[in-house]
Amino acid sequence: MKKISRAKWLIWLVVIIAWAGTFYLGFYFGSEHRPAEEKVVDVVGKNVGRPEAVDFSPFWQAWNILNERYIDDNGNSSTTKHTTNQERVWGAIAGMTASLGDPYTTFFPPEKKKKFDEEIRGNFSGVGMEIGIKDNVLTVIAPLPNSPAKRAGILSGDKILKINSTVTTNLSADEAVNLIRGPEGTVVKLSVLRLASSTKMTDKDKPFDVSIKREVITIPTIDTKKMDNGVFVIRLYNFSAVSPGLFRDALKQFVDTKSDKLILDLRGNPGGFLDAAVDMASWFLPSGKPVVVEKHGGKVPDKVYRSQGYDIFSDKLKMVILVDKGSASASEILAGALSEYGKAKLVGEQTFGKGSVQELIPLGDSSIKVTIAKWYTPKNHSISLNGLKPDVVVPFTIDDAKAGKDPQMDKAVEILLKK
Repeated sequence: MKKISRAKWLIWLVVIIAWAGTFYLGFYFGSEHRPAEEKVVDVVGKNVGRPEAVDFSPFWQAWNILNERYIDDNGNSSTTKHTTNQERVWGAIAGMTASLGDPYTTFFPPEKKKKFDEEIRGNFSGVGMEIGIKDNVLTVIAPLPNSPAKRAGILSGDKILKINSTVTTNLSADEAVNLIRGPEGTVVKLSVLRLASSTKMTDKDKPFDVSIKREVITIPTIDTKKMDNGVFVIRLYNFSAVSPGLFRDALKQFVDTKSDKLILDLRGNPGGFLDAAVDMASWFLPSGKPVVVEKHGGKVPDKVYRSQGYDIFSDKLKMVILVDKGSASASEILAGALSEYGKAKLVGEQTFGKGSVQELIPLGDSSIKVTIAKWYTPKNHSISLNGLKPDVVVPFTIDDAKAGKDPQMDKAVEILLKK
């Protein structure tokens, strides 16, 4: 009897060990082969808002590989020694926006969002220039009049290669702005490349450094002047909230001179409010005429912005609009509309080509600025692709600037004085 009991006991022991081994092996292999996202236990909301038919497994595999394999120079074995899980999520969103290849679609994690919010309120200290991404290079759209950048010799079209010690290759325009701005009285050093030819780089084109002291920037809006030959010039520097009223006053000055010859100088004007451009176009166009079309790629209906129909000028008006590679955004909208309706001739150089619309959308403590539409002229010309080509192309060279010459203005006056 004892032998039988002992035999049974041994059999049960073997069975228990076998069962335990099988359970362990099953647990081990099951754990190793379960989906990568199930291994991530320290992240919430993994599947909230998740799009269908998208394979996220490589992302979670990469997440786990970094957790399990990464070590830094000091031998620390966890990525969390230097970045939090949330910071890694911010990095992933930044990479996702960058993958679109659009320099104007950018992500602001909490700290950058805070700085951005502070900068768009009130005055700011900087060097006074508008910048953007052109052909994947950080480029000066235009220095503001009487700004530190203008006094330092910065020109429209200059390429900014470095900001202090930071290479600009992978920076968005907003990130570059954050680096250039700073406390009043401090200095920022820019490494600048200026092409002697507007078409290609030559052996003569060498980068040079410019050190600029930051100031509180006051942005000018408009200047007017009547020449001795009767030509009236309106120089518009930006499309701000107050610019429509100032433009109306400038047109009244023009009308009071009894002249029929008008130059609207939009050179170096980086744009601003769309509504301001539409309002200004309305002084020259009948009511209801399209000024610009905002196309959303079929996601929402296109929006047509139309003239309000002030239309105070007769066909006797002779008008030239001066443009250059610093004319962008709202400048291109106004110039494109008046040119295509035959109200003005464009003189100067090809414009910058900034014809996209961005919306700033909150994302928790961060935000994302997204290109939601593109601007098209009344004749369906995409401003974003190539900008506007003038009716009369007149280069403005560095030598012209040094000599105090303005061949573009001279050509505009010549056109208006022709009978």
